Amino acid sequence: MATDAEDSSKLQKPLILLVIGFFVILAGIIILIVATALQRSGSVNFGAIIFIGPFPIVVGAGPEATWMILIAIIIAVLSIIMFLVMRKETKKADV
Repeated sequence: MATDAEDSSKLQKPLILLVIGFFVILAGIIILIVATALQRSGSVNFGAIIFIGPFPIVVGAGPEATWMILIAIIIAVLSIIMFLVMRKETKKADV
């Protein structure tokens, strides 16, 4: 039977990843705001992947949208790999 200390240690790693992810997103938003404020003219590029269940939706706009979509796909694949590795480690820890 698991004790309270074991349960809290199992929750510690995902909580740390959640906090790191939040701050990475916040830093990205701040960088985008500062870059937009400093750059008065130019073109806007956008690329993103939205996961709804197992189905990815890829969107992009702007003259360099192809590169932005490619970068978004690479990041998505790396995220899936990271998820699978973390899941495998969690299963090992449970056994």
